[in-house]
Amino acid sequence: MAVTGFLFLSCESSDDSDGVNGMVNVEQVKSTVTSGTWRVTLYEEEGVDETNYFSDHTFVFESDGRLIADNGETSVSGAWSITSDSSSSDDDSSSDDDVDFNIFFASPANFAEISEDWDIVSFSSTRIELKDESGDGSIDRLVFEKI
Repeated sequence: MAVTGFLFLSCESSDDSDGVNGMVNVEQVKSTVTSGTWRVTLYEEEGVDETNYFSDHTFVFESDGRLIADNGETSVSGAWSITSDSSSSDDDSSSDDDVDFNIFFASPANFAEISEDWDIVSFSSTRIELKDESGDGSIDRLVFEKI
């Protein structure tokens, strides 16, 4: 899978049903996520807490699109990007214009589970909250916090 380029603009994300973050500044999110080491503090799939799959890993989002998860013994390589998803067929929102935080891991299976085009619910300099709504209406949540 090719790592897609980064899009630097400000978009309104109208599919944020939580109403928390109507404006997403892509450049600010990219700058924030590449400025340190992160950990998963919540991964919930269809209402089931699966955070323990990631709790011993730290995550580094490289500016070139590489994503590295490391637990001190093994390292898992993936990719990440932020894209405007205004006309994509894999867009899972009802919005015609949203911004996706894309994560891709080919393996292992538990890391492949978080390979999604996540919607940004909220972000700060120390926390990024993402969600993904499946076609059946189930919602997955993923939260990264800076270490």
